[in-house]
Amino acid sequence: MAEILKGNVVANQIKEKMKQDIEELKKHGKTPTLAIVRLGDNPGDISYEKSIIKNCDNVGIKAVVYERNVDIKTEELIELIEELNKDDETSGILVFRPLPKHIDEEIIRNVISPEKDVDCMHPLNLERIFEGDMDGFAPCTPKAAMEILKYYDIPLEGKNVVVVNRSMVVGKPLAMMLLKENATVTICHSRTQNLHEITNKADVVVVALGKAKFFDEKYFNEDSIVIDVGVSLDENGKLSGDADFEKLSPMVDKITPVPGGVGSVTTSILLSQVVLACQNM
Repeated sequence: MAEILKGNVVANQIKEKMKQDIEELKKHGKTPTLAIVRLGDNPGDISYEKSIIKNCDNVGIKAVVYERNVDIKTEELIELIEELNKDDETSGILVFRPLPKHIDEEIIRNVISPEKDVDCMHPLNLERIFEGDMDGFAPCTPKAAMEILKYYDIPLEGKNVVVVNRSMVVGKPLAMMLLKENATVTICHSRTQNLHEITNKADVVVVALGKAKFFDEKYFNEDSIVIDVGVSLDENGKLSGDADFEKLSPMVDKITPVPGGVGSVTTSILLSQVVLACQNM
């Protein structure tokens, strides 16, 4: 039976460190403050927003929501973000994505101050990751995956790691983080031929295709460590990862569950970066 790599214990460790840092900041009259920019009333965004606010309250971070109509003009959104950039009380800025189709995300990415870019949208912050500088802000999901690997003492140096995702949000920055740890990284994607032959030979496989239960036994061996980043609904409308957890947990060495794995660490990473932004102000 596989060892289940639960995310809540990792998240709790991050939160405890955050609470200590926040207490120290408050001694100096500083309160970490997150500005949440939400366009429209998408139920998924609202649910995520409530989760973030709850987590902020639990550790002592102030959260302020800036809700705007979904048909907001690009110029108006730019104006709002520039105001938050200048606001001395705002430590970090989180803009919910994807943005409405009429707004050019590339423009918005460049408007957010790199010093307040806690979701790592700005090209400068991404560039630092690709240069091997992991001390600043990082995309939260890949960093969450790395924190799980670190917490459970999973060695990466010299190991073969396959990342099944090539996006700038997950796959590419994660590959850079793994390379920093001296792993040998292969990036695959939905069009990779004979994918199962590649993943089956890897020591660690990170799956992030967004296809519920896509990865079954043929993709892994008994020594496989599976980090599941995918989140979608299965045929029964139940929240599921990319990996078929029920089939794989009896056979692989280690696996993260969905829910309760990488996703439960992601918000803690985001909030820790709000604290970091406040420390740097």
